[in-house]
Amino acid sequence: MIPVYRGLRSLPAGFGPSIAAIGNFDGVHLGHRQILNAVVDEARTRGMKGVAITFDPHPEQFLRPGRAPGLLTPMDHRVRLLAATGVDAIVILLFDEALARLTARQFVEWVLGDALGIAGLHEGGNFRFGHRAEAGVQELARFGEECGFRVSVHPSVCVHGLEVSSSAIRALVAAGDMRRARWMLGRPFAISSTQKRDRGVGARLLVPTVNLAAYNGLVPAHGVYVTRLHIEQGGGVQPGSSPTRTFQAVTNVGNRPTFAGAGFSIETHILNFQPVDLDESTPLELEFLLHLRGEQKFPTPEALKAQILADVKKAQRYFRRAGP
Repeated sequence: MIPVYRGLRSLPAGFGPSIAAIGNFDGVHLGHRQILNAVVDEARTRGMKGVAITFDPHPEQFLRPGRAPGLLTPMDHRVRLLAATGVDAIVILLFDEALARLTARQFVEWVLGDALGIAGLHEGGNFRFGHRAEAGVQELARFGEECGFRVSVHPSVCVHGLEVSSSAIRALVAAGDMRRARWMLGRPFAISSTQKRDRGVGARLLVPTVNLAAYNGLVPAHGVYVTRLHIEQGGGVQPGSSPTRTFQAVTNVGNRPTFAGAGFSIETHILNFQPVDLDESTPLELEFLLHLRGEQKFPTPEALKAQILADVKKAQRYFRRAGP
């Protein structure tokens, strides 16, 4: 795993020179990856570090906590995705009152110049920074000239006529539109979590149903989805890589209205089930592939069971068509 520095004080002496991009990087979507690819390319060409600089918490969570969006990728997930872009280091800036009050010039001189030794910076055209987001990329380029680094501004990425942005993807996920969200992310939307603690799970999963623990990021609209579940085996391995076990699945997100007082859950039924090692600390990653239907209340448990069987058949047909 590449170095992850949490706060400027954790940076080693002489950290720079570096080529970097700054952003929230929620989702690490196709637009983010275009910018980070350019960071890596320039860093390799110039023999410098390629660095992704992000914030924790998300500025909206600090400045407007009552209106802040649910995140596509909470920090641990975001760090894994950023590391996969090929950057040499990740710097997580604590977004607090002190950082929020820095003027744009102070941010450039103190953070980018003195602390990080920026020699080149890549940003999207809508990047803003400084107290009350006072400055944009034009001001950044001007400050960069004064401080000795060049700013490269990248255009937005569009897929199927849609402009890629974190806010657009959040809206699609919240609406259950997994297909368009996948277009913009460049991969299926996924939740990283563990097994819910109150299910009495033993050391080996013997029934093909997994309930996810409480999750503080964005979840899709209530309903039933075709999903894929990755279960880590052996520890220390990122979901999706060997020896992770991967299963086809159907997942219900919601309050299970057929059963009074059941409460919210993310419940996944594995289709191609085989016994697998799983306890309350086993990392899980659940990918959402297709929205099958909305949440609904059934008159009887038998009617619900019949609908579940129909959902399973649709999911199996999806996986047959999708291939390996």
